[in-house]
Amino acid sequence: MTTEDFAPTVGVSSTHPKDMPRDHADLPVWNAENWLYEDWPVGQKIRSLRRTIGESDSHLFNVLVTDIHPYVQDQKFAETEGVFGRRLVAGAFVFSAGLGLVATNCVNAFSYGYDKLRFIKPVFIGDTIYTVRTNLEKRPKYAEMGLIRASYEVFKGEGELVLYCEHLQTVRYRDATAFADQVEKK
Repeated sequence: MTTEDFAPTVGVSSTHPKDMPRDHADLPVWNAENWLYEDWPVGQKIRSLRRTIGESDSHLFNVLVTDIHPYVQDQKFAETEGVFGRRLVAGAFVFSAGLGLVATNCVNAFSYGYDKLRFIKPVFIGDTIYTVRTNLEKRPKYAEMGLIRASYEVFKGEGELVLYCEHLQTVRYRDATAFADQVEKK
């Protein structure tokens, strides 16, 4: 399958807030999608833009989550006593930034959780990352929503895999009656 086999969904009409001018509410929402379970293409792959992780990015994340581990906050420790000889970017930040690079705002999809999260290689301040998302599978789950699974592979530099995980989301059906006999029994 190629990218051309799938219909584009980004930038389509998403929400129509009643508390703003009608001509604004009717505009397509940037970085938004409004696909439903039936529209989600198994096998589709997308790649993000790249992002270089700077000193301030790393530091602000660490401050926000109170991560004061010496490998991510203490330059002297990292250089003289650390295994890598320099400071790391916190794995939680690599996860957040990596997934954020391919995230869109679909008003019909809701995060269900993550599986198989692995920090494969270290990421350092100044490294440039990008993400490849692959739509793996989908199955009916609830009366109103199905379950989808996508893998996220975060790479640094020229293709070195640094993180892998699978994201599960519940997604509303366009036609719930079509899946009524397939949903999981309680």
